[in-house]
Amino acid sequence: MNRPAPTRTDAPEPANAGAPAGAPAEKKRRRPRLASAPTPYLRLLTATQFAFNIGFYAVLPYLATHLGSGLGMAGWLVGLVLGLRTFSQQGLFVVGGALTDRYGPRPVVLAGCALRITGFGWLAVAGSTATVIAAVLLIGFAAALFSPAVESEAAREAVRHERDTGAPRAHVLALFSAAGQAGAFIGPLLGSLLLLLGGGFRAACLAGAVVFVGVLAGHARLMPRAAPVRDREADPVREREEAHTVTRTTQRGRSSWRAVFTNRPFLLLCLAYSGYLVSYNQLYLSLPVEVERATGSGAALGWLFALSSLLVVVAQVPLTRWSAHRIAPRTALVTGLAIVAAGFAAVPLTPAGPGGLLPGAALVVLLTLGQMLLVPAARGLVPDLVEDRQLGLATGALSSVSGIAVLAGSAATGALLDAPAPVRWAVLAAVPLAGAALAFTLPAGRGGKDRGTRAVAG
Repeated sequence: MNRPAPTRTDAPEPANAGAPAGAPAEKKRRRPRLASAPTPYLRLLTATQFAFNIGFYAVLPYLATHLGSGLGMAGWLVGLVLGLRTFSQQGLFVVGGALTDRYGPRPVVLAGCALRITGFGWLAVAGSTATVIAAVLLIGFAAALFSPAVESEAAREAVRHERDTGAPRAHVLALFSAAGQAGAFIGPLLGSLLLLLGGGFRAACLAGAVVFVGVLAGHARLMPRAAPVRDREADPVREREEAHTVTRTTQRGRSSWRAVFTNRPFLLLCLAYSGYLVSYNQLYLSLPVEVERATGSGAALGWLFALSSLLVVVAQVPLTRWSAHRIAPRTALVTGLAIVAAGFAAVPLTPAGPGGLLPGAALVVLLTLGQMLLVPAARGLVPDLVEDRQLGLATGALSSVSGIAVLAGSAATGALLDAPAPVRWAVLAAVPLAGAALAFTLPAGRGGKDRGTRAVAG
């Protein structure tokens, strides 16, 4: 039967009440199965993650080629534009999270979708540097709004679902992550199809905007008007107590910021993680240039991005489980950064294969393997380096500091597009190697338990 589980009341009826003799055991066996099915809200959030990444990856893999070949921008300027996009997203995640706590997830998600539609539409017609930058900033900031809202709601609903049904929250979150990766798999293929059909970059932008129009309409109709996280029932006693603690809370908050940003090991982790993000950004900067040099067009980019997503879908969980039980987080972080460096070093050393795509494919495979190893390790190290009450701030700071580093590093790496290939790839390989050297100075971290990674919607 596909009917939903019955709603609980203050005095729930026993599971076997009114059942004929001999039926209670069967009824008890069936009911947990029915109750463990994802709720409609969880299905909405999962579908949201899927759609977000379809719309995002239908456009962004082809942006660098459009800026360089289509608009004639210099390499350093292309890098700067892509760095601004990453910074406006990763660097401002903390803003989206704070707004979600203040106003609830629904208005934040709707605002993010509206900004993404506007950004994609603007990018489709933007022809000057200023308009391109403005459109890219809108696209990035849109994700900084809706991604924290959707991810925090998914985590909250997974915990509630576990409490109500006994179904492990990891099952729900794994489905949420898989949906994001499936969207990241389909999005580039959609963009490639539009390019092959002659639609060009503008068609990809408009397709991405249409996806988000559908997401906006669906959420305006289906997303509940949940109360903001900080809203509480009126309680005069609690209000008086909170009034007396405002000053103390403010002082504690300032102390937390100072403690996090003067924590040398944590700052070293941020710098090491920044080396990874600067390298990952090359999927949107250096990889499109390599693919166009090898094949004469950017149409094959979609297949390489699909390859990356497919690797994550297939290998992330077993690789994370293996590393969590056998090596320390610091070792996983150092090894992952070294693998990323090997990906860049392999490009000029790999002989051109069928269609000239073998060097690009080698880069994608090694960078993705390094990512799958190092990202869970880096996030798992954060609780070892800061106090528990500073964990939320530190988690946001990890993304924000890395976003600033990408903004600074992208213009520099973009300038390398005009450098000889051996020089360009050697410098790019040196960035994650420097991060690995910094990571080697960190504490080993606590191993021995599974840690997962989440798919970030674009």
